[in-house]
Amino acid sequence: MKRVRTPLVATLAVAGLLATPATSSAAPTTAQAGLPPYATWIADVTAVTDQAASYLTQRLPGSGRPAIVLDIDNTSLESTYHPSLADVPALAPTLRVTRLAGERGATVFFVTGRPKLGDAVTRHNLDEAGYRYAGLYQTDLPDLLDLQKFKTTARADIEAKGYTIVANIGNSASDLAGGHSERTFKLPDYDGELP
Repeated sequence: MKRVRTPLVATLAVAGLLATPATSSAAPTTAQAGLPPYATWIADVTAVTDQAASYLTQRLPGSGRPAIVLDIDNTSLESTYHPSLADVPALAPTLRVTRLAGERGATVFFVTGRPKLGDAVTRHNLDEAGYRYAGLYQTDLPDLLDLQKFKTTARADIEAKGYTIVANIGNSASDLAGGHSERTFKLPDYDGELP
C-alpha cells in the first residue's frame, strides 16, 4: 500500500507542530519504504539540475529581470532524508543551480506549501543552508486545499512585479503546473513517495 504524506502533515512537521525525529545533518537517514538510498536520490536529482544549469548558462543573463522559482522540501532542502527542524541541509545540486542563476543575474524566489505560521523556521532553514533569495511565498491554511492554484498564483504575482521566470524547479506536479515559467525542471518524487 502506498504511503501518502499530505502537504499539511509535511509542512506542520517542518514547522514544528508535529513531532519529527531529530537527526544529524552529517548523515542522512536510511531510505524509507518506497524511497531509494540517499546516493541514488542525489544522482537522480543531479541529472535534472545539470539540465537546468545547462539551460540557465545559455539563457542568462538575458534582458529584463530574469528569475527562478523553486519549491523547498526535497527540492531545495533535504527534508525527508534529514528530518530535523533546526538543521536541514541544502540539496547541494539545487543550491549550485541557484548560485549559478544568481551569478548570471537571476533573482531567486521560493514558492512552497509550507505554512506562513512556520516562517521563522523556514527562513532559518534556507539561510543556514546558504540560499540567497528575494522572496518567499508560503501558504495560509486554506491554500493547502489547492497547492497548484496557490503556486500558480504566486508565480503570476512574481511576473506582475516585472520578473520573467526563466526556470521553475520542483519535485511534484503542483510545483510546476499552471504555467508562468519558460521552462520547468521536475526532480524525482518516486511516484509521490517523496513529498
